[in-house]
Amino acid sequence: MNPINSPAIWRSLLPRPDAETHKHMRGRLGVVSGNALSTGAARLAARAGLRIGAGLVKIFCPADAAKVLAPTVEAVMLSSFVTADQLAALAQPMDAVVIGPAAGLTEATAANVAALGRTGAALVIDADALTLFRDRPGDLFACLDRDDVLTPHEGEFERLFPGLLAKGRGAAAGEAAERAGCHVVLKGSATVIAAPDGRCVVNANGSPWLATAGSGDVLAGMIGGLLAQHMDSFDAACAAVWMHADAARRFGPGLIAEDLPGLVPAVLADLYRG
Repeated sequence: MNPINSPAIWRSLLPRPDAETHKHMRGRLGVVSGNALSTGAARLAARAGLRIGAGLVKIFCPADAAKVLAPTVEAVMLSSFVTADQLAALAQPMDAVVIGPAAGLTEATAANVAALGRTGAALVIDADALTLFRDRPGDLFACLDRDDVLTPHEGEFERLFPGLLAKGRGAAAGEAAERAGCHVVLKGSATVIAAPDGRCVVNANGSPWLATAGSGDVLAGMIGGLLAQHMDSFDAACAAVWMHADAARRFGPGLIAEDLPGLVPAVLADLYRG
């Protein structure tokens, strides 16, 4: 039976700024947006990354989305790109990048994933950037390294790892992490976090209020924000999953994804107090 995810595992490893810390020391997170009609998911992920402590967050967007995003972001920065090579150049200074939320099920997204895989940034791969590779998972795995994190729900997991769920969620996530050569967060009421080295925990504080559109985008941003601060990928995923659920528990009925980033500071403050 897999261990339960608990702050005891990772609380002492949470990044904490001190008096000499500046924003670049706190890490740089990139988030790739979809087109002009699909920018909300990136905004949710970016805000979550800021709230969990990344010092600088920048959204990278297709040119048609720039005029939509520019009036809606404040502390989050913005750059536009046309080609995958341009995206890679923009992402080169980033410590971590989130790609997938509302990115689009297009070959352009596949090219963007491959280009980001060459940057050295820790990647969080979610949503469209998972489904896109349903018939060619090897192409996705070839872009990844051990620091990267896949964040599928069960439907997305089945598309990448057909039949594996029949072994049970824990065993399936563990084998998937080994196959993909990276970390896997198998989302659900009892989210499983698995590392390619065999570590695996089950999250036990899941909240039904997270069953709302956009909550997964926030989780991707939270994981990315911790990765940007150079937290170990397994610890970052474990911490973000637990904090995500705790934030939802604190809010309760009526929660929408937009509420979640604003709840993160109180969760962090309690963890810091220990």
